[in-house]
Amino acid sequence: GNQIGAAFWQTISGEHGLDGSGVYNGTSDLQLERMNVYFNEASGNKYVPRAVLVDLEPGTMD
Repeated sequence: GNQIGAAFWQTISGEHGLDGSGVYNGTSDLQLERMNVYFNEASGNKYVPRAVLVDLEPGTMD
């Protein structure tokens, strides 16, 4: 579950032009459209995912 969730957020971040720290580095205004569907804008023009992933199984921890 969480591995799939993490892969989903990596993909969505890339499609919207976000780097690993949530800073927009894209090249198209189209990438900024509907950004608020998946992300909240935080201070410093950073975007954070609108999700909390929790897994209590110890075997899935890296």
